[in-house]
Amino acid sequence: MAEHLVIDHVGHLGDGIAFADGQAVYVPYTLGGETVEVAPVPGHHPDRRRLLAVERASPERIAPFCQHFGTCGGCAIQHWQSERYRAWKREAVIATLAQAGIACEVYPLIDAHGLGRRRITLHARMGTHDVLKVGFAAANSHDIIPVDRCPILDPGLGGALDAAWAIAEPLISIGKPLDIQITTTDNGLDVDVRGSGPLPATMIATLSRIAEQRGLARLTRHGELVLMRTPPTIAIGAARLTLPPGSFLQATVAGEETLAALVSEHCRRAKHVADLFCGVGPFALRLAAKARISAFDSDAGAVTALQKAATSTSGLKPIKAEARDLFRRPLMPQELRDYDAVVFDPPRQGAQAQAQQLAASKIPVVVAVSCNVATFARDARILIDGGYEIEGVTPVDQFRYTPHVELVARFKR
Repeated sequence: MAEHLVIDHVGHLGDGIAFADGQAVYVPYTLGGETVEVAPVPGHHPDRRRLLAVERASPERIAPFCQHFGTCGGCAIQHWQSERYRAWKREAVIATLAQAGIACEVYPLIDAHGLGRRRITLHARMGTHDVLKVGFAAANSHDIIPVDRCPILDPGLGGALDAAWAIAEPLISIGKPLDIQITTTDNGLDVDVRGSGPLPATMIATLSRIAEQRGLARLTRHGELVLMRTPPTIAIGAARLTLPPGSFLQATVAGEETLAALVSEHCRRAKHVADLFCGVGPFALRLAAKARISAFDSDAGAVTALQKAATSTSGLKPIKAEARDLFRRPLMPQELRDYDAVVFDPPRQGAQAQAQQLAASKIPVVVAVSCNVATFARDARILIDGGYEIEGVTPVDQFRYTPHVELVARFKR
């Protein structure tokens, strides 16, 4: 049954929020001040609504640039003027910090979309009538939206969608849903397929043939090599790093470079830096131009790749990389004594255990990088309660058109 609502404002997740009978109601793809016609979403929480029509549009509304916007779940906001969208993203950071009692300067949002996303995960499923679907997940649904183009991708991913379809076609006969992670590298596309289970030799041969035909740099299945035509490498500062299969990277090249520049500036006087949750070394390999680095991460493949890149790059200060689960075994205050700066860039769940040990340490400078404002605020509160002063937060927008935002902040004793 349709109803008519007036949208009050855009919430932190990008949905328009209206009030019906005193209760908040969430309507995707709407803006504050709009009058909209909506309907309930079957099978979803009763506070969700589906947009049927915008009856009175906001003057800030613009036409989305992607034909899949509104069905594909990849982007939440393409319909809002850039200036207001940017202000909303920064205001969301300010509000979340305020809820944690953190009062500090929040600098202007830095746009770091650059050339676009350099890594994607496509999903392949067999739909009704045995029709293969390869694409992105629908908004608030497990349905797959087949796509033949995506305008927010780095040009280096130009052949990624076609390659995913070609790989999925023979594999889907196994009957399992597939996730296909594709990263653009300096030498071509690096593809890791998950969900297939063990493959017979005939299927391995078929996939190898597809990888050759598509000119893929490497094709792996759950990290196991199927075919490597050439090692997939990326440049990080002066170093050249061969990516481990399925490895994590910042979503855009501009995003990585922006975050690294902020981290480097905040550590500019440091001579010995601990890089916690270091990944493949986007910070460590740049900081090593001026400082000795000890790098830690639970991903042994990433640590090995970082160490190999460091060893084969001339002109860097020493880098010692170690595999260590910092959630279970955070660096303790006595282990932190030798460093004059610590950088930590945890996953979305933050680094509560490590933050508690940092708060108990005497490290003069701590630089926090985060992709989750809420867990950043929690960890920052721990550092502040431990005697650190927060000098300001810089929001970075590498996930343009989504509610996600990266943060970099410097804490000092």
